[in-house]
Amino acid sequence: MKVVRLMLTKDKIVDIRENSIDAEVLAILLSDRSTGSNILWCTDDYSSLGEGYEFYDPIEVSRISGKNDGVIKPRIEKDKAAQELRSREKAEVFTPSWVCNVQNNLVDDAWFGISRRRFNTEKQEGWKTNYYPISFAETKGKTWNDYVRATRMEVSCGEAPYLTTRYDAVTGKYIPVRCRVGLLDRKLRVILENVSNGEEWIEWALIAVQNIYGYDWQGDNVLLARENILYSVIESFHDAFDMMLDKETIKQFAEIISWNIWQMDGIKFVVPGSCRPIPEEQMTLFDLTPRMRDCPGCKTGNPLTHTGEYCKIMDWDIKQPVRFIDIMKGADA
Repeated sequence: MKVVRLMLTKDKIVDIRENSIDAEVLAILLSDRSTGSNILWCTDDYSSLGEGYEFYDPIEVSRISGKNDGVIKPRIEKDKAAQELRSREKAEVFTPSWVCNVQNNLVDDAWFGISRRRFNTEKQEGWKTNYYPISFAETKGKTWNDYVRATRMEVSCGEAPYLTTRYDAVTGKYIPVRCRVGLLDRKLRVILENVSNGEEWIEWALIAVQNIYGYDWQGDNVLLARENILYSVIESFHDAFDMMLDKETIKQFAEIISWNIWQMDGIKFVVPGSCRPIPEEQMTLFDLTPRMRDCPGCKTGNPLTHTGEYCKIMDWDIKQPVRFIDIMKGADA
């Protein structure tokens, strides 16, 4: 089966080609849960390819697979001019994996409540993996289960280097499963150290993926982040048990990822470009056409009054979609 045959750790895949992904799985990874459609390109980088590749066109399976396989590439594979343009226009800067590791170590220090290098020892522009099991003896009642359930989010996530370090986003170097330092990678390692079989690993890995989040403006980044997270799960399972996940399980993971990694204007909390003018509330008998006024949120900078499609994510505790902005309001209260 294609979805299984090509997703092997030993292949050391950095550029995940869309032809290597089962069409059903790819369709899930392209879903926009806020609109019920697909994520949008939201970049002019592909407009020279013609119809279906314009800024606000949805990314369709047929546009990036089959004869169009390879259209979407990770940043390291893009030409220098494209990289520089996106850096200028969208402040797109990708972080070396060693910097992600240093900052993720600080996140762990805060969670464990004590400064100690558990997963690795930092070196100059690198790290040395510590292979002994992670201890939870000093966490004041917290367990490995709590660590897996701890919520983590990467804002403006790009290709999600803080969530999973499948490769160095700057150099393009592939990183072996057991040396990865992303927030999800750490959860998957802790799971492996505390379960007894593959079935139990899958159960907890699903919970781990439910508790990592990220968003980005540009559709190709959203897809790349989703692919990287899915592949990291598949590669981790294969590395641990020398087995491949079956297609239905892969679809389960893809479904969660399509909710948790989403496309959003991070200033407005809406689907990029979805704000529209609205009719004036007061009209006269002589108005043949309605007078329109700008989106009030765009005009005033108030994130609560946009006319656009507010982005939704899944609350996995109650298994109901919620608006991300409502979560942010609750956090500020």
